[in-house]
Amino acid sequence: MKIELKEITIRDLAEGYKDSIDEGVTALGGNLDVRPKYQREFIYKEQQRNAVIASVRKGFPLNTMYWSVQGNNKFEIIDGQQRTISICQYVNGDFAYEKLYFHNLQQDQQEQILDYKVMVYHCAGKDSERLEWFKIINIAGLKLTDQELRNAVYAGSWLTDAKRYFSKQSCPAYNIAHDYLVGSSIRQEYLETAIKWISKGQIENYMSKHQKEVNANELWLYFQKVIDWVKVIFPDYRKEMKGVPYGFLYNDLKDKKFDSKELEKEIKTLMEDEDVTKKSGIYPYVLTRDEKHLSLRTFNDKQKRESYERQNGICTICEKHFELKEMEADHITPWSKQGKTVSENCQMLCQACNRRKAGI
Repeated sequence: MKIELKEITIRDLAEGYKDSIDEGVTALGGNLDVRPKYQREFIYKEQQRNAVIASVRKGFPLNTMYWSVQGNNKFEIIDGQQRTISICQYVNGDFAYEKLYFHNLQQDQQEQILDYKVMVYHCAGKDSERLEWFKIINIAGLKLTDQELRNAVYAGSWLTDAKRYFSKQSCPAYNIAHDYLVGSSIRQEYLETAIKWISKGQIENYMSKHQKEVNANELWLYFQKVIDWVKVIFPDYRKEMKGVPYGFLYNDLKDKKFDSKELEKEIKTLMEDEDVTKKSGIYPYVLTRDEKHLSLRTFNDKQKRESYERQNGICTICEKHFELKEMEADHITPWSKQGKTVSENCQMLCQACNRRKAGI
């Protein structure tokens, strides 16, 4: 089967859109069979349909579609029927998004939608091959990941070199960092992680900026520095180190001095602390001191009820009476000062006092 990646505007895609019992569903000026005989009926719910329109309105990329080449500039949809119908119905005025129909939008908003480009793979082959593609894509679950889609959009010399480091089973990134990263290098998740770190989350902007560069040296050198930094700061490896957002920590803290031996002592203590429910969060916590990383255990309903009854419903700060639902559990001795999440260390405060105490 021959496969070529193309792009098409919504303006062209939605041209001549029809949905009739006799003629079926067609688009692209009648040249695209949107619902071939082996395709399912339109099943998107309102939330899914609106998500497609939201992506288009915001300029976010949609997953690449697959069309079968029929000859004479005719096509059948292999994958992408639901997205195509959602787009065409919206442009056709069949439903509103955020209380506005397409014709209610300003002219520039309409043009933005019509000029939006959809990525499509043109697949040329026999009927049996087209059906096999449909089974693989829709039944076996082979879907492009977000990064695979970005790779299609920003293909070029830079990406080719970047994939050499990040996109094979035994690539250099896998060899030095598989103990620290989650996901699959083959499905481009290692590459996605590295770009996310160096770009501070602005993946598309970074790829667009570097698309035509001859190599990805900057990205690879940065990634090595991050992993080397992690191995120096945390020389004692634990499985809980996998999946921590090290790049973001490195970006903010690479110039700060840490005592690895002291960090290890604290990490060991925190690993044994039953109040710390997210052990992987220990690593960003010991560097940032932000307790949100730890997902600290909270008081359960039984402990809250016991404290409420013990206090006779009286807030221990303002000394006013409240219903249980109007109160929140608080550590008498804070966790940061070795206070445990046990009944004896629980007090019930009214919502206002608890928020004032927490500095909210």
